[in-house]
Amino acid sequence: MTIELSMLVPHVPSICHEDQVPDFQQPMVNAMKELAKDIEQIKPDAIVLVSCHWPSTFFHYVDGTPIHKGILTAIEAPDLIKDVPYSYPGDEMLANELVSAGKDAGLQVQCVNDPYYVWDYGSVVPLRYLVRKEDIPVINLSVTLAASIEETYQWGQVIAKVLRESHKRIVFVSSGALSHNLVRGRHNKPTIAEHALDKQFVEFVMNNDYKSAYQMLPEYARMAKVESGGRHLAMLFSMLEDNCTPSYLADGQSSGSWNALITFEKANVSCNGETTEREYAN
Repeated sequence: MTIELSMLVPHVPSICHEDQVPDFQQPMVNAMKELAKDIEQIKPDAIVLVSCHWPSTFFHYVDGTPIHKGILTAIEAPDLIKDVPYSYPGDEMLANELVSAGKDAGLQVQCVNDPYYVWDYGSVVPLRYLVRKEDIPVINLSVTLAASIEETYQWGQVIAKVLRESHKRIVFVSSGALSHNLVRGRHNKPTIAEHALDKQFVEFVMNNDYKSAYQMLPEYARMAKVESGGRHLAMLFSMLEDNCTPSYLADGQSSGSWNALITFEKANVSCNGETTEREYAN
């Protein structure tokens, strides 16, 4: 099979509980709920998710735990995310294939298989909307701080090759923000300069100019403090093929960061609620 759908998704803490979402972040929640319908239509065999809130120091980790079950209280925001239960199946076999392929490519990759490992909120928050039935197997990936953007992209290419050669239908999720120079006050937007970089990056993406967006990434990450140094975006780019169509579905600020929901779909997959890049720029 192949990678049926890839996406960049937000995970801001204040959207964890739907009844507590601020008005200016509601479009992101509504769009993810609509996107969940498309995921149901795809009927993926697995979701592979890289989260900016699983920062590993030296190794690229792959969570191959057969059953992901726990209760999350977020270290960063225990007032907003407290005692949140989750339970998703895993895919141990596919996770082990990813680890073996990474090691064969000369990368520092390790498998995590631990029923006591507790997910981060970059994983839990978006999946609460995208897979509400908790019925699709999930494989989590860390962002590795000792790895450069280039190495992360290479690791993503290894992952993509394994996924495309698999007999399974895959959805890839990159959970993280664009500009991410945080300040107090979730209503605050990025600065004009930071947001100008967001807009240029999105323009490249929406024009299918992924090469320019990737080449922009190192300086963009440095100047706009892109979350995880842009590593989640580098991994996302490695999943994209020429026949993927980008759709800009929603966005919103959170404490000075900019969060976008962008999907990259194959021609036979329909995503709801598409917003054009021009509307974003306005």
